[in-house]
Amino acid sequence: MSKFPCTKPTLTITVQMKSLRLLFERNSSPAKATSSSSKFKRPKPSSISNGSDSSQSSSSQDPLKTHFSSLIKSTETTLQLRQIHAQILRRHLSSSANLTTLLISVSSSLKSIPYALSIFNHSHHKSLFLFNALIRGLTENSHFQSSVSHFLLMLRQRVRPDKLTFPFVLKSVAGLGLRFLGLILHGRIIKSGVEFDSFVRVSLVEMYVKLEEMGFALQVFDESPERNKSESILLWNVLINGCCKVGDLEKAMELFEAMPERNIGSWNSFINGLMKNGDLNKAMQLFDEMKEKDVVSWTTIVNGLSQNGDYQKALSMFFKMLEVGLRPNDLTLVSALSACAKIGALEAGVRIHNYFVENGLRLNKATAAALVDMYAKCGNILSASKVFEETKEKDIRTWSVMIWGWAIHGFYGQAIRCFKKMMFSGIKPDAVVFLALLTACSHSGQVDLGLNFFDSMRFDYSIEPTMKHYTLVVDLLGRAGRLDEAMKFIQKMPISPDFVAWGALFCACRAHKNIKMAELVSEKLLQLEPKHPGSYVFLSNVYAAVGRWEDVERVRMLMQNEAVGKDPGWSYIEVNGQVHSFVAGDHDHKRAREIYLKLEEIVSGAREQGYMPETGWVLHNIEEEEKEDALGSHSEKLALAFALMNTSPGTTIRIVKNLRVCGDCHSLMKCASKMSQREIILRDIKRFHHFKYGVCSCGDYW
Repeated sequence: MSKFPCTKPTLTITVQMKSLRLLFERNSSPAKATSSSSKFKRPKPSSISNGSDSSQSSSSQDPLKTHFSSLIKSTETTLQLRQIHAQILRRHLSSSANLTTLLISVSSSLKSIPYALSIFNHSHHKSLFLFNALIRGLTENSHFQSSVSHFLLMLRQRVRPDKLTFPFVLKSVAGLGLRFLGLILHGRIIKSGVEFDSFVRVSLVEMYVKLEEMGFALQVFDESPERNKSESILLWNVLINGCCKVGDLEKAMELFEAMPERNIGSWNSFINGLMKNGDLNKAMQLFDEMKEKDVVSWTTIVNGLSQNGDYQKALSMFFKMLEVGLRPNDLTLVSALSACAKIGALEAGVRIHNYFVENGLRLNKATAAALVDMYAKCGNILSASKVFEETKEKDIRTWSVMIWGWAIHGFYGQAIRCFKKMMFSGIKPDAVVFLALLTACSHSGQVDLGLNFFDSMRFDYSIEPTMKHYTLVVDLLGRAGRLDEAMKFIQKMPISPDFVAWGALFCACRAHKNIKMAELVSEKLLQLEPKHPGSYVFLSNVYAAVGRWEDVERVRMLMQNEAVGKDPGWSYIEVNGQVHSFVAGDHDHKRAREIYLKLEEIVSGAREQGYMPETGWVLHNIEEEEKEDALGSHSEKLALAFALMNTSPGTTIRIVKNLRVCGDCHSLMKCASKMSQREIILRDIKRFHHFKYGVCSCGDYW
């Protein structure tokens, strides 16, 4: 079999711009290809663009060529294609433009771009059809630079592009963000006389939308003949999507209402745009008005609700989708699992997992990673590990979520072992993996190991640390009480530390009662974000911890004067498949009276175990009794009381909290786990705490 070298033309923006004159100078030059493009209808996305030669007509086509053409179209692997190509060469049929075009098209569809390029480069007669097949293949495989490069080569060889060439070149130009080249290409299209072709017209609008040049996109639309507007729903859909993309919902609504005809894609595009702009009510209203809904419609709603933080509604809509008999796609499943992970809805996540099993769905990289992530973030790390081990196709995302899972649960040993297995499998770590490793070391006090990982990331893998990496190193040193080192590290950072980085050091100062450094850091925090409540809350907590109540009151007054409000704490808990949410001081729950009575019972029992409310966690100097009342209304305590009221003995309690758990709640959870003989799993903003028999998995190192 003949072997072709893999050649690929290079492209630089400078070379592009020098070649642009060809777009005008050769506009009127005769084309090498003699076949008229009018012989071809606009291909469907899934169709293969065939070439043209003397044997194009079926009536005169050689039976052997017809046979090879059929074989090429039925090819499923690159190896099969190479074998067929070898037979074509042996029978001296390589001069057939039809077969060569098919070889390039199928090779591209199999994502074997180097092979497609080698076939093209060794073709003696590079016709319009060969160029179109290659440019399309390069574009659809996101080789945008090479696509534009071959378009310029096409012009240099005096091959005139047609209405099947321009749409894919326009897509490549948009993918590269080349606004200037897009404008020149638009001019070339007008001179070529194909600007009113429906496919070209839509591609022009889509290019301007992707380049966020909505003025030009609207101009092209407005100048389109009524025939284009009435025949092409896609033209309207693309423009509506563009308006939503730039946040112009008013114009999007105007276009939507003016459409002569709408298809499901029209509704889906507009609903997706509304979701991305946070207009959930209008999106749901339109969804309810749809007479016909497909899997994309439901996926748009589920994903949109999840992305906007309405996780309970997202899950509700997902299960409604199953009830109406629609089969979810990968994005639907990943969106639903993500919603479960956000609010700790383990029972809902298990239902989705069961759906996989019952319907014989095979886990791919995306769904496997989402399932592992769901189990890990819902507090069931063993199930996460089981799914991970059963997953045959693992990519960097799959490995990273498993390492993250072990890390946030405090199992640093398992996180390291998982990392080593990943390395042995041949996958190189990325920046996210090192974030997980640093987190594991920070939560377990493995300072030196964490610093080694940080150095390895930079020097062994040439990965530039982000702000998150630097913040984790500050946290790593700070938790261990190495405050001076943490301060020196943050001062020597090559990038300016942000609010979160200084906040990590501030938390360490509070934990180790270093008031002097805390005051210094608080100044930095207030300089960065004077309206952020965290700056004031942190400082008042530090003062409260050492009994400096006058300073606490001063900070509290500053908050009032600056109109700064403290972010409310909330907690989620899933009971019998239903997710319940609580906020600090919540009295709106229909069973609020019972919940508070149950909480009093828990606190009373805990006192007998030696528990004393840690009133130092309250912000300002009030009477001890009032402080205890303030602590008693924390959202995780209300969630705990509700769970103990509504679940059977021995049931594991899982709570998700949006803030870091305070020391008092941490102490009460330990006592409650011992009294109730249950495991209580609490996920706060930093990590998981597994309370069992009066002990926490964090070892009080948090």
